Amino acid sequence: MSKQKLDSLGVSAFCESMAMMVRSGIQTDEAISLLQSGKETSGGVLESGLAVMKEQVDQGFGLAAAMQESGIFPQYALQMVAAGESSGRLEDILFRLARYYRDQKTITEKLRSAVTYPAAMLVLIIAVLAVMLIMVLPSFTDVYNNLTGSLAASTYGYIRWAYGFCWFALIVMVLLAAALVVGLLLWNTDKRPLVEKLIRRIPLCSSILDNMGMFRFTSALETFLASGEMQDEAVLRSIPMTDCAPVEEKLHRCVERMEEGHSIAQAAYDESLFEPVYGRMLLAGERSGSMENVLQRLTELLEENCGSLVDRLVGIVDPLLSGVLMVTVGMTLLSVMLPLIGMMNSVG
Repeated sequence: MSKQKLDSLGVSAFCESMAMMVRSGIQTDEAISLLQSGKETSGGVLESGLAVMKEQVDQGFGLAAAMQESGIFPQYALQMVAAGESSGRLEDILFRLARYYRDQKTITEKLRSAVTYPAAMLVLIIAVLAVMLIMVLPSFTDVYNNLTGSLAASTYGYIRWAYGFCWFALIVMVLLAAALVVGLLLWNTDKRPLVEKLIRRIPLCSSILDNMGMFRFTSALETFLASGEMQDEAVLRSIPMTDCAPVEEKLHRCVERMEEGHSIAQAAYDESLFEPVYGRMLLAGERSGSMENVLQRLTELLEENCGSLVDRLVGIVDPLLSGVLMVTVGMTLLSVMLPLIGMMNSVG
């Protein structure tokens, strides 16, 4: 069993390839063989996983069991493929999984870019401030000493203010960069709830996390319902997919209402799980018998909303950090130029 997992894009590509072969009537063992023969290289995660899967299906195991034995697929994909096989809707489930992991990859890339740009700007600001403190300000100090023999009291005040301003800005930027690095390191550990709690103090970040949790839930619920799961069981199995504590709390309240006899659509509307317009869409979909189609549309809308919120966050952070850089450099240069302006006026 492989210890390394496929990334979201790899899982999406595998599921889509398998779905197309299943649609064409190709048997599972033949489909895996075709995927193997289509690889010119060997030793990769997928290649080693396919070899294990081929052995398993040749021994009579199903696709889900073979995928589990390979150890390269996430648990959610294994559960859904098993449900698809038992319900006879494997092709549909594989296509849904392909879309789900493709969407996950898109959102992850957006979030990564949202973190990468501020990190690069912080490094640039720190580098500029370090150059100001190490090279620029000492050079101006030497120039004034050579011109006047020693720094006058007023001139020294300006230089001291410039040094203080640069040091203050540098310390703040270093602390921000350190917080960003520590947060990224802790994100994939058991300390993640603490990091998430701190991030949630920023309203826009809180909205992004909630929307991502809802996106995962609706996508999972849609797929579980498509596999033939009962509504209450589908909701219970979809809750762990959210990976978002506040969303899970709302969903557990919805489950309590469902135990009282309400449907998921009514419970979600009563608990304000979705925005009112989305809640009404879900109610209408349930009453018209098109629940899966409405959930699919909600998933698309939530994905678009996540992307818009991430773009908005980047749009705020970009000018903010650029402004800090310009103000810091501008104020520092102005403070060291004022004595020179005074000297030029006295000479004139």
